[in-house]
Amino acid sequence: MEERLKEILLAALKYHVTDIHFSLDTVQQKVTVEMRINDTIRRLKQKQDDAALFRYLMYRANMDVSNAFLPQTGRFDITIAKMHLSLRFAVVNSYHIASGVLRILNNHPFLTIEELTEQKDAVTWLKSITLHKSGLFLLSGPTSSGKTTSLYTILNQAENKKIFTLEDPIEIQNDHMIQLQINESQHLSYGEGIKQLMRHDPDILMIGEIRDEEAAQMAVRCALTGHLVLSSIHSADCASAIVRMRDLGVKEYELKDTLYGISNQRLYEAEDGKRIGVYEIMDHKEVGYYLEHRRTSSGFRNLRSRIQESIDQGTIPRELGEEDMLN
Repeated sequence: MEERLKEILLAALKYHVTDIHFSLDTVQQKVTVEMRINDTIRRLKQKQDDAALFRYLMYRANMDVSNAFLPQTGRFDITIAKMHLSLRFAVVNSYHIASGVLRILNNHPFLTIEELTEQKDAVTWLKSITLHKSGLFLLSGPTSSGKTTSLYTILNQAENKKIFTLEDPIEIQNDHMIQLQINESQHLSYGEGIKQLMRHDPDILMIGEIRDEEAAQMAVRCALTGHLVLSSIHSADCASAIVRMRDLGVKEYELKDTLYGISNQRLYEAEDGKRIGVYEIMDHKEVGYYLEHRRTSSGFRNLRSRIQESIDQGTIPRELGEEDMLN
């Protein structure tokens, strides 16, 4: 089982995949293994012992294998090709299908901001974030668009700063930061975690993701009290991130006072295998304009135009960029 697991993990590492999907037919005892590569689900060649592999993953993750009908989540570590990987396995069940997702928590190389994107203005803006003393900055985009990598790359270039993170889960372990993981069973929510971290006088507070009203309100409150706060949020574009924050109960005047900038990004794999980010940037002035007029200014460069520019410059594949523009 260990060799089959390593074979699958090596394939995931090759294609920069973080999530591996397992679907077990509990009647036929057959498993399909799939990965999302360049936003397309690809199925791996099935092997006879993959059903046993599903149970082996539950065992390695310290799950109750005899009670497979309960949703369960567990973690374990493995060494492969001289790399130490931290893995999380989550299982849910339907009528006769068990679904498992194996996430590689630390499959994120340390990059410089210049390596994130070819857009010079985006590099300048991303570098400027940690120069602020206070304010809220949001990095937005869909799943697997590289938001976490962008967040950590920005934090890594901050010098002589006390950085605290609050995450669920901790996806990239970094010795230069104090990282706290959400644990609802121990009554450590985003709200409680932020309260605790605020007592440690942070220069920068990173909230892994704004998912609910509590996280949104606490992020804004921290920014209002003079702290620099970075977080990610799921949205289709920068304007949608503002709408999402309002939906989560944040008042418009609070956004005007605290929201200093938003980015929205997409991630592409170039022909040479390098991963390239394309960013839509909404700076503080543009955020204020949008809040006042409910639309972007005439000079605002939206994600569609950014993607088209990257296609024209040959930095991203035309077919992938055009697909995103259609969507």
